[in-house]
Amino acid sequence: MFVFVIKYLTPKGFRGLTLYPFVFLKDKSDKENVVLLNHERIHIRQQIELLVVPFYVWYSLEYLVRLIQFNDRNLAYRNISFEREAYQNEKNLHYVKQRSFWRFMNYL
Repeated sequence: MFVFVIKYLTPKGFRGLTLYPFVFLKDKSDKENVVLLNHERIHIRQQIELLVVPFYVWYSLEYLVRLIQFNDRNLAYRNISFEREAYQNEKNLHYVKQRSFWRFMNYL
């Protein structure tokens, strides 16, 4: 995982963006935020499991389905299985080491 602070690359309303193997953060102080970095580390693992490109396809398609389901961008984003897994486990700093393969499937 390579971490860079590039505030203009991170979308408005977000603090971080993970594009395997890179994590882009909006603010320099977030490099010290272990919870945020753990959240992004979970995304790195998800991307590796799905061989990167299929992760982005699945993520995009699931976002569209959730957008139709909830008719709200934030709710759609928060209910993507990858995000649900990351948000629910971001405070467990040992989660990535304990995590079973394709664990995000439990969050569909």
